[in-house]
Amino acid sequence: CGYWRRFEMEVLKLNRDYSGSLRRASGVLKRGELVVYPTDTLYALGGNALNEKAALKVYEAKKRSLSKPLPIAVSDLRMMEKYAHLDRDAKTLADKYLPGALTLILEKKNLPALLTSVLDKVAVRIPANSAALELVRLVGGPVITTSANFTGEPPPVSIAEVPRELGAEIALDQGNLGERVPSTIVDFTGEPRIVREGKIKADEILSAVG
Repeated sequence: CGYWRRFEMEVLKLNRDYSGSLRRASGVLKRGELVVYPTDTLYALGGNALNEKAALKVYEAKKRSLSKPLPIAVSDLRMMEKYAHLDRDAKTLADKYLPGALTLILEKKNLPALLTSVLDKVAVRIPANSAALELVRLVGGPVITTSANFTGEPPPVSIAEVPRELGAEIALDQGNLGERVPSTIVDFTGEPRIVREGKIKADEILSAVG
């Protein structure tokens, strides 16, 4: 049995005033443990992105290969530029679509090797979800944002779909998040290219960056 079986996941409802729940969740992340939290596209499994032990826990919990880098969420462009290099085209897209369902693959800065599978790039986004953004702000740095499921299974849009065996200490429940449509991923580490078309369509991306 792995480390994740230590925890019985506590579900906290995000009602009108959820500041206390977010403070508790941020404390869990700062301790290097895992939290399930809502984004604008799905429920994510989060860990402190600057803590290699937390990143390893996410890999183990999801049964994810260490060769598959983990994406991160940041709260704003200022935090993004602290951990990734933004060129002109990437900044154009970020200004237009973030916060929102857009993930940018950028050259990384100041991030652990394990998080990015020893690669020199990172997938980063700013989710259009006020609870997620406030959680990242409270942590004070980037938070891992990978779907809260076992690798290969459908991403969850409700807490009921999140496997309890993932081992998150706390799950933040914001109800059903609706459509199961992922973010659009654009890679800017070479010639810009669309890796995955999601909520934002390819023609919109191409139009924005010429």
